[in-house]
Amino acid sequence: MNSIYTQPGKQKLAETIAAVAYPMRDSDDLNPLLERIGDAKIVLLGEASHGTHEYYTWRSRISKRLIEEKGFSFIAVEGDWPDCYRINRYVKSYPDAGTHAPEVLNAFNRWPTWMWANWEIVELAEWLRTHNQTRPKGRKTGFYGLDMYSLWESLEAIIEYLEKVDPQALQVARKAFMCFEPYSEGGAHSYAESAWLVPYSCQKEVVELLQEIRYKVAQYNTDPEAVFNVEQNAQIAVRAEQYYRSMVSGGPQSWNIRDGHMAETLHALLQFHGEDAKAIVWEHNTHIGDARATDMARSGMVNVGMLVREQHPKDAVVTVGFGSYEGTVVAGRHWGDVMKIIHVPPAVEN
Repeated sequence: MNSIYTQPGKQKLAETIAAVAYPMRDSDDLNPLLERIGDAKIVLLGEASHGTHEYYTWRSRISKRLIEEKGFSFIAVEGDWPDCYRINRYVKSYPDAGTHAPEVLNAFNRWPTWMWANWEIVELAEWLRTHNQTRPKGRKTGFYGLDMYSLWESLEAIIEYLEKVDPQALQVARKAFMCFEPYSEGGAHSYAESAWLVPYSCQKEVVELLQEIRYKVAQYNTDPEAVFNVEQNAQIAVRAEQYYRSMVSGGPQSWNIRDGHMAETLHALLQFHGEDAKAIVWEHNTHIGDARATDMARSGMVNVGMLVREQHPKDAVVTVGFGSYEGTVVAGRHWGDVMKIIHVPPAVEN
């Protein structure tokens, strides 16, 4: 890449890029990338903007080929665990998991809704469901969320599960839920501000809940994935509480908690799927790149790409960044803004 930027003149730059470029028209054009991936265990697929059609289309094409030709076990995305777990249940045809992908994707109601509730994900979910019909139980390709914004949703999922299997642990879960209940209307920011101003938080309650579930989890004789799901939701409650409490203090801590949790979740998924498991990760470029190679490192920040590379051999991880230089994106001009079609600023010359 350095040679591209040191060549003088736009014409020379264009010639240099053209000499190493592979035009992309259909899935067959991915052959050089599949060769590059080889026997890698983890493939990280980036994006420069959330919900952009072209990125999702090509990530789907890459993922399908990795699943069909190299036996990848699951796709893990920058989405909330409970919402994505509903897609996972759907693509594996679990009982009462829904009959059509659009109805399942209606569960994605956290802003920005277009990030996962879009037609590209509908198409991918339907493809995975069809693909899994030929796969044996325990070897079906999954779809999971790595993120941890779902504090209340995760607590609700835990309560729903424990109501059926463990009345004693249920009381611990309800105690944790009641601790957060006064902040439900104002949301996570309300809890974060309160925990900052008053020396009290719900940390003790969620940690006790996680400990209770981990102590009891071996006794639960329901479907193994359902047990894994409830334990993961308990882990999310702990990490989300830490994340929201750290937001108001500024600095890199909240970012590091979030990316640390996503890396931990990826590790847990690989363990759950067995020794030969392989993972495809869909996240923003800022998460799947390596923080050590950017100015993030000077700020004390880590990211998923960095943590994964530290945990696995060099050839086990392949990263594919996605970018563009013109066109339009679906976006909001600030957090919570209505969805707009916005023109991408022109590329910087040279």
